[in-house]
Amino acid sequence: MLAAMTQEISPLHQTLSTIAGLKVKIDEPLARYTTMKIGGPADYFLDVDARPALAQALKALSEHRVPFCLLGKGSNVLVSDRGVRGAVIRLGEDFKRAAWREEADRAFVEVGAAYAMTQLVREAARRGFGGLEFGEGIPGSVGGALYMNAGAYGSEMEKIVERVEGATPSGGAVAFTRDQMTFSYRDSNLPPGTIVTAVTMRLEKRDAAELSAKVRELVTRRKSSQPAGFPNSGSMFRNPPGDFAGRLIEAAGWKGRRVGQAQISERHGNFIVNHGGATAADVKALMDGARMEVKSKFGVELVPEVRFLGDW
Repeated sequence: MLAAMTQEISPLHQTLSTIAGLKVKIDEPLARYTTMKIGGPADYFLDVDARPALAQALKALSEHRVPFCLLGKGSNVLVSDRGVRGAVIRLGEDFKRAAWREEADRAFVEVGAAYAMTQLVREAARRGFGGLEFGEGIPGSVGGALYMNAGAYGSEMEKIVERVEGATPSGGAVAFTRDQMTFSYRDSNLPPGTIVTAVTMRLEKRDAAELSAKVRELVTRRKSSQPAGFPNSGSMFRNPPGDFAGRLIEAAGWKGRRVGQAQISERHGNFIVNHGGATAADVKALMDGARMEVKSKFGVELVPEVRFLGDW
């Protein structure tokens, strides 16, 4: 692991340590940063609090040829028990701000990538700005939701995005208008290695009381259908065309199956919960088993929605 590489990468550590607005941790366990509460250590864990610090850190990683990945709120990811080689970047305070403005019957919000989706949804409802209600209950950050083109209840991110700002793998600034992006199901198709830093969304002015009521209704719907009380990463598989992954997994007889301390939720077949001490290997075994059984019985190849991070 990192200890064996100290001589080779210690100059990088020295460089990173001089960057203002950046905190560096070595061999940092990632389980504490994921909603599944699973994950081995990252060689470098970088907490980035400002855009200049992000640019400098990416430049340094590029120069030293050290790979990196981004970790938002830690949902929709499964981190290997062996951890992540290279650097894991987490965006901080400078990326948790939102600026609202109104134009006639429309409203716009420019929001940092680290802003929590649920917080943004509720703030929009309070202001009487509609269009974000589908994001209620999505446990991730705005950047993660944009990257995955997150959606629910008949809507998704691509319907409200106006502009995306980000950083290239080498630290340069980049921006994309709505017309320059090509969204698809659960993917924004951004250039590889792009780190989203801010998203501008176009919303509609509507009655605040009605929007808040709608959000409360969706909260109730999610609580009635999704597992609560145990760590999980959200939906494990994408829904195949014209069907639902959870339905197929249940029909294949895998709902409630358990490996170690990981279990396919008894409430929803497309969720895997951690009963305490589950490993990434436990979760992967359940996913592989469910995929094979669904493929065997129904001829449908389930595609993971979670991202696999680290050394597998």
